[in-house]
Amino acid sequence: MHSRFKFKAEDFEQYFLDLMAGRRRNWYDRVLTDVLFIASRFYRMAIQFRIWMYDKRVIRNHALGCLVVSIGNLSCGGTGKTPVVEVFARTLSSQGRRVAILSRGYRSKKRSLGYKLMHMFQSQKIEIPPKVVSDGKDLLLESDYAGDEPYMLASNLRDVAVLVDKDRVKSGIYAVDRYQTDVIILDDGFQYLMLKPHINIVLVDSTDPFGNGHVLPRGILREPIKNIRRADYIFLTKSDGSHKLRHLKNFLRRHTRRAEIIECTHRPQYLVELFSGGRREPLEKLKGAKVAALSAIAAPASFEGFLEQLGAELVLRDHYADHHRYTQQEIIDFVNQAKAAGAEFIVTTEKDAVRIPKLERCDVPIYYLRIQIDILSGQESFDQCISRICFM
Repeated sequence: MHSRFKFKAEDFEQYFLDLMAGRRRNWYDRVLTDVLFIASRFYRMAIQFRIWMYDKRVIRNHALGCLVVSIGNLSCGGTGKTPVVEVFARTLSSQGRRVAILSRGYRSKKRSLGYKLMHMFQSQKIEIPPKVVSDGKDLLLESDYAGDEPYMLASNLRDVAVLVDKDRVKSGIYAVDRYQTDVIILDDGFQYLMLKPHINIVLVDSTDPFGNGHVLPRGILREPIKNIRRADYIFLTKSDGSHKLRHLKNFLRRHTRRAEIIECTHRPQYLVELFSGGRREPLEKLKGAKVAALSAIAAPASFEGFLEQLGAELVLRDHYADHHRYTQQEIIDFVNQAKAAGAEFIVTTEKDAVRIPKLERCDVPIYYLRIQIDILSGQESFDQCISRICFM
């Protein structure tokens, strides 16, 4: 029953994504598109009113007594935010700062009622503490309770605490008290106005910056494009280093003169075998190989494009809704399909890898593609940003 409900919810989500992209052409789709457009006008007004309330101090935001760096988007997903959060956390930690990442843990499992009751009986505090994915030394939660991105960050970062809670004021106070944190990275924090950031970093996908330009639910934007003026730094992700981005930069400059613009690319590093204790393979393994691609991310075409650019022949590809949590049967079925299609191995994303259940037997090896950020232009601005954080 739960699995059937999950698929219906994902199909519903995909239907609305198709509507936003204009891929639905029936008359009732056009009617619904008009309804979504009207709803997006009201949503836009509500967003702007909320921001005005914070600007005028009608609603007060909180300070934590440490430096807060917000990294977020204007759009819903697909900008490649997690590798950017990782590179900031790793760089700041290497500079001697005590770093904690605060995430809301999108689609992570909630704690059981038993845990909450036990905490209330064992502690004098009624408030439930945040979920600690990593204390900087040990990985303390599985991916289903942590959420995909927090688990991935905690797995890749040492000496960085990773905490999950919808109330990031609470988790920030906890990080400062428990771990003596002096820099907090607010993951997906551009719309989280309850914490006032000292530095606002906004990511823009250079391959599809703003979708159709509409806010939710008619488009993919969480707030109007003009609000990018709140940014101190703008990262153009998935850049290819070409001069085509000149128009995008000029467009952004019309909305903000003060923000530094940094171009970066998500560059594949190596393959990691999923069920073999993390054994690495060079990217040359993909050249001329018959590969099956599996993903459940916001931009699967980008991932599949990487594989093809590296010389793989994709004999099978399948993608689910973003953040889909695979069942064992789904993976077994895909392995069998990959085998039948003649695939030498399966490749998935690092974010998907944390959601794939372990198989006792796997007839086709499964790898994930490790991605890291490279700065293409604006390295001085990036270094300045790091220095600004370190010496604030």
